[in-house]
Amino acid sequence: MKKKLLSALLSAAMVATLLVGCGGAAPAATAEAPAATEEAPAAEAPADDAAPAAEATGAGKKVAVAMPTQSSERWINDGANMKSQLEELGYEVDLQYAEDDVQAQVAQIENMIAAGADCLVIAAIDSDALVNVEQQAKDAGIPVIAYDRLLMNTDAVSYYATFDNKGVGTKIGEYIVEHCEATPDAPKTIELFMGSPDDNNAHMLYAGLMEQIQPLLDDGSLICKSGQLEFDDNNTLRWDQQTAMKRCEDILTRYYADEDLNIIASAFDGLSYGCMSALEGAGYTDANWPMITGQDAELMATKHIISGKQTMSIAKDTRLLAAKCVTMVQAVLEGSEPEINDTTTYDNGKIVVPSYLCEPVPVDQSNYKEVLIDSGYYTEDQLAD
Repeated sequence: MKKKLLSALLSAAMVATLLVGCGGAAPAATAEAPAATEEAPAAEAPADDAAPAAEATGAGKKVAVAMPTQSSERWINDGANMKSQLEELGYEVDLQYAEDDVQAQVAQIENMIAAGADCLVIAAIDSDALVNVEQQAKDAGIPVIAYDRLLMNTDAVSYYATFDNKGVGTKIGEYIVEHCEATPDAPKTIELFMGSPDDNNAHMLYAGLMEQIQPLLDDGSLICKSGQLEFDDNNTLRWDQQTAMKRCEDILTRYYADEDLNIIASAFDGLSYGCMSALEGAGYTDANWPMITGQDAELMATKHIISGKQTMSIAKDTRLLAAKCVTMVQAVLEGSEPEINDTTTYDNGKIVVPSYLCEPVPVDQSNYKEVLIDSGYYTEDQLAD
């Protein structure tokens, strides 16, 4: 049964890869974090023929899952998908959310270790703050799997399940380059709203984005009037919507009083919502509304894409990521080796963490139905106004 499950998951991953071709230009987290303005039900697991039920082998074993926050729709879905899949295998699951409180997550993981967890899955708020508690897990013989956010500066982590985080930035950048219609003779203005500095995913996304847009910045096709092109200047602690809104308000007031901002390169849908609020407050309308990117294809973001308020987002099918993490858990608890497709990229400062990268997919008005509705991630009713 295990072989059938792995084969099915590979097939699902191939389908996701094919969808990238359908979506045109192309790259969690992850990244991911707070500020969803509308909560969506957790996406159901892929159809039975794509992910058949695995043999229940986990009886008597406990898997503890530490998630960062319930204020973002995607983390709610991640937790629900993983919990249901692990329970189908017979594992007892302790799923907890820390609501972006670093010390709360530390305490939760300490309690999970004390309660006798057999395996820890951690989506960190601030991975540097977890180094000591991860060592406690290692000392107790508990394997640790990093989920969508790399656990930094520790050798206690066994594996990493994630999306291609640099690829997320690459796909956002490719989309901007392909669709912005900017030239040196007809330049467009751009401002960057990147993710949290304590999240390794945010740095990788930024690197992928800049590789794509730097040539247009160099030749004058793109102009960043604020000059805030370095990550240290455009990051957003905890991926916070309100922080993005306030920074966008300040940029619009200081640099765009006499001309329009044409492009907002946002690393996350929640940041995009904050920028939209700032734009509305500054009097932007359909006539001068900028291109706005995002990540996670949240329900609200997808509605904004349909209406034209948000230009694009990056879809990250959390069902597939959760399924891949579940196979990692099952493998380490059964003493076997999980499937890995990257052994070089994710150096956490102590070790290079063996990883499995799922493929993210860009979505806009041209392909959201194919990527999000036809796959069953959302229903048409969910996306109806």
